[in-house]
Amino acid sequence: MEISEAFGTVLRKYRKLAGLTQEELALQCDLDRTYIGLLERAQRQPSIATIFTICEILKIKPHELIKEVENLYGI
Repeated sequence: MEISEAFGTVLRKYRKLAGLTQEELALQCDLDRTYIGLLERAQRQPSIATIFTICEILKIKPHELIKEVENLYGI
């Protein structure tokens, strides 16, 4: 599994736990409505600023999200 795939998997998990659609999360983060889907499908990679914004909306700490990505990726 690539890093972008691991990120997408973890992002999807937390988005669903928050009860948000991709479009709802994108709108709350002030991102294009298709961007979250692109992240979840590993077709885009987020900036640090975007990770922090997404985590703020999902009410998780960025390091928690990154730690899960590391674990899934195998670091």
